[in-house]
Amino acid sequence: MIERAHPLPLVRQSQILELSRSSLYYESVAVSSRDLELMRLIDEIHMKHPFMGSRSIRDQLQDKGHPVGRQHVSTLMKKMGIAALYKKPNLSRPNLQHKVYPYLLRGVEITRANHVWAADITYIPMARGFCYLVAIMDWASRKVLAWRLSNTLDASFCVETLKEALGKYGRPEIFNTDQGSQFTSDAFIEVLEDHGISISMDGKGRWMDNVFIERLWWSVKYQDVYLKGYSSIAEARNGLREYFEFYNGQRRHQSLDRRTPDNVYWSTLPQMRVAA
Repeated sequence: MIERAHPLPLVRQSQILELSRSSLYYESVAVSSRDLELMRLIDEIHMKHPFMGSRSIRDQLQDKGHPVGRQHVSTLMKKMGIAALYKKPNLSRPNLQHKVYPYLLRGVEITRANHVWAADITYIPMARGFCYLVAIMDWASRKVLAWRLSNTLDASFCVETLKEALGKYGRPEIFNTDQGSQFTSDAFIEVLEDHGISISMDGKGRWMDNVFIERLWWSVKYQDVYLKGYSSIAEARNGLREYFEFYNGQRRHQSLDRRTPDNVYWSTLPQMRVAA
């Protein structure tokens, strides 16, 4: 996608393609076709049985005719950022030098738009390779406010997504994430603090706190990614853009009384403004 010989500056090319700047200097290491297939299968198994660890996933792969050892499965899972549910599927690994913020949502009733936003990252398999998807969701309405794809797990694509959501929808009262290095990075925290947003972070064992985004990942993969088998980030970006428009504006959610996220978001937003 990026053409280094093109007269257009590389930074401008990355802006047009909605790629993080760090991807300009990233040199990918080739992943074998066998490992790509194993990673695709691991992702599918994990989405169906998120409680399974490397031993159980190894057994599942062997049952499907893929002779592979537990250590190799564990290595691929670490590369994908996947862990058994009791440890929370976590692509954003903690940085011990970053500040961790307290959890603010215990006992809080979340019923209006822009009260609480949440963010998370997931692995996206493609026909030839893989990438990572970050999404920011309004907790009360399940509306996906902004999202981005990246071929690296640096913080910049999360920061860009956050800025986009704030520019389109204003600011939430509370922003909740896990303790991953992307979300505890100085750049990400600075944006939240500059907007006067209270920062909440899940503690260990609190995987249920982002359960709505975990359900979003299941929907994205089984209703779009696995069905289409995208061959490139550009193709995935176009397809996911269509899916999120459908998810927000047309897909009725049973947990929302058969309403769409768009409907719930815009219908509860005035309540927040009046209360303010």
